[in-house]
Amino acid sequence: MQLRPYSATVLALGGTILMTLGLYFVFLRPPLLPEDARFMGTSLVELQATVPGLLIWLRRVFSVMGGYMFATGLLTFYVAVTTFRTRVRGVAGIVALAGLTSIGLMAVVNFIIGSDFKWLILSFALPWTLALALYWLERSDS
Repeated sequence: MQLRPYSATVLALGGTILMTLGLYFVFLRPPLLPEDARFMGTSLVELQATVPGLLIWLRRVFSVMGGYMFATGLLTFYVAVTTFRTRVRGVAGIVALAGLTSIGLMAVVNFIIGSDFKWLILSFALPWTLALALYWLERSDS
């Protein structure tokens, strides 16, 4: 059984998810979610009164972060359809490290802070794991 295209396709999906998440952070994510204030033990109204420029600053921070997320997703997608698909030496390690330090770290932090979205974010990390498992299976299949 030939599985070769599946690992690259699943990794490309992971890249697409990151690009979409990046666009969400740039264009749609509010500067503070209700869970953010809850984690800090305050209210959005108190935060705005105490630190009036916070929401503007956070909007800019999330725009930059979203841009980086989009770029990481774009590069992941490109790696998936090029070097991951052709099995260039070392690419699996790079993909694993990129997944751990991007969406993997985001998922861990969301669990640490008790985010309402922790399970959703964790599901976004699954394509990396699945792509790497398929990559390993494809190697043993050749």
